[in-house]
Amino acid sequence: MVSKPPLLTARQAQILVFITDQLQQSGRPPTRAEIATHFGFRAVASAQEHLQALAKKRYIALDVGLSRGLKLLKDSHGNSLEARAPGLPRRRVAAQAEALAEGFFAVPKLPLIGEVRAGQPMLAAAHVEQDIALQASLFSPRADFLLRVRGDSMCNAGILEGDYLGVHKSDTARTGQIVVARIGDEVTVKTLRMTPTQVMLMPANPNYQPLVFALSDPSFAIEGIVVGVIRRLKS
Repeated sequence: MVSKPPLLTARQAQILVFITDQLQQSGRPPTRAEIATHFGFRAVASAQEHLQALAKKRYIALDVGLSRGLKLLKDSHGNSLEARAPGLPRRRVAAQAEALAEGFFAVPKLPLIGEVRAGQPMLAAAHVEQDIALQASLFSPRADFLLRVRGDSMCNAGILEGDYLGVHKSDTARTGQIVVARIGDEVTVKTLRMTPTQVMLMPANPNYQPLVFALSDPSFAIEGIVVGVIRRLKS
C-alpha cells in the first residue's frame, strides 16, 4: 500500500508555489531572504524554518551552504519531480519530466459566482460566470468560490462594490464572522450576531439597518464564511 504524502500547511503550500513560480520565471530558486521579503517575515530564519519543514516532508532538498541551495522533489500531491529513471531512453525521461512539470505548474482555479437566481444553490452552474486563476489555499480556511460584491452595505468593513470575496462554504458560523447568507430568495453579505433567540445580520454602513430573524426562521440560512477580499484595481 502506497502511503500518502505528508500534508502541507497553508503557508508551506504558498512557499512551495512561490518557489515554483521563481523557477519558472528565472530558472533558479529564490533565496531565503527573497522568501522572507515576499511573505513579510521579520527574519530570514522564519523562511528557513518553513523550508526545513518542506524538506522534512520531502517536498524539497536543501543545501545550507548555498544561498539558492534548494531543489524541488515533489509536487503538491506528493508526486516525484525527479527525472531519473534508469533504463529508460533519454527522450522518454524528458517527456515524463515535462508532463510532471506541466501538471505541477497548472494554475488552480476558483469559480466566480455572479448574480444568484432565486431558489438555486450558490454553486449552480448557471451562477458561475468564469473560473479565476487563484490558489484556494491562499485563504484560511480554504475558499470554495469567489462572490462578486453588489452594493455598499459593508463599505466600512473594507468590502466595496465590485470586490471579489473568497468564501468558505459552510452552513454554520460564529458571532462576529462576516457571512454570506440567504434570506428567502436573496443573498447578502453581513456580519453575523447571535443571541439565544435571534440571528442578526449587521451592515457596516450607517445607511442600512440590521436584518433580524428568529433562530427558527426557515427563510434564513448561512451559505458560507467570508475568508478574504480581492479588489480589482481600475486601470
